[in-house]
Amino acid sequence: MCARCGARAQEPPPVTWTCSVENGVRRYFCEACARENLRAIEGRLDSEWW
Repeated sequence: MCARCGARAQEPPPVTWTCSVENGVRRYFCEACARENLRAIEGRLDSEWW
């Protein structure tokens, strides 16, 4: 499930989804959310900031 918008995917998550580890917790983001927040992800900002 996308940690930002709640979109659901089959297991395992699709290759187009982004995985981020924040505070020791693995979070997955769908393709749309990852594209919208690409700069924040590349800057390694926690998803709370975006």
